[in-house]
Amino acid sequence: MSATKPINAHSHDYDHENCHHNEEDVIPRFDNRVIFVREDILARTRELAHLITTTEEVSLYQKSEELVQGHEKIQGLIAKIKKKQKELVAFQNAFKNKAMVDKIEQEISVLQDELDEIPVVQQFQQSQTDVNYLLQLIVSFIRDVVAEKLDLEAAVKAEAPEKCD
Repeated sequence: MSATKPINAHSHDYDHENCHHNEEDVIPRFDNRVIFVREDILARTRELAHLITTTEEVSLYQKSEELVQGHEKIQGLIAKIKKKQKELVAFQNAFKNKAMVDKIEQEISVLQDELDEIPVVQQFQQSQTDVNYLLQLIVSFIRDVVAEKLDLEAAVKAEAPEKCD
């Protein structure tokens, strides 16, 4: 038997039962706020995560992020946008001043457009999109393979006679 390790997950209770004839045949009830995952699955997950971090997409993302972090003009624009966003919240909530809210929203829009026009920012945004797409593809593939496996197992079980005493 493989070792298990708890990880937090969604909070749903499942009550699955096998045959209703015998209490020993009942599948245990799981509260999956804490699910125990076999160590071999966690080890393979770490391997997959390592492989993902060595992809060209992730490498480009990391390089783009470094360029953005070290770019003085970009960091200045980000700081201005954050300051304007704080002003916006103040005028929305504390002062309830619609005219100033509109003015600040326009200023933020201009700053955001200026930021978005910088090639390094465009490269960073594209690399973010690429990494997210890669991760979504991997998750979808895993989901599809598991679903296919479950469908095959269900079909085999449906063909076999149920053994409940």
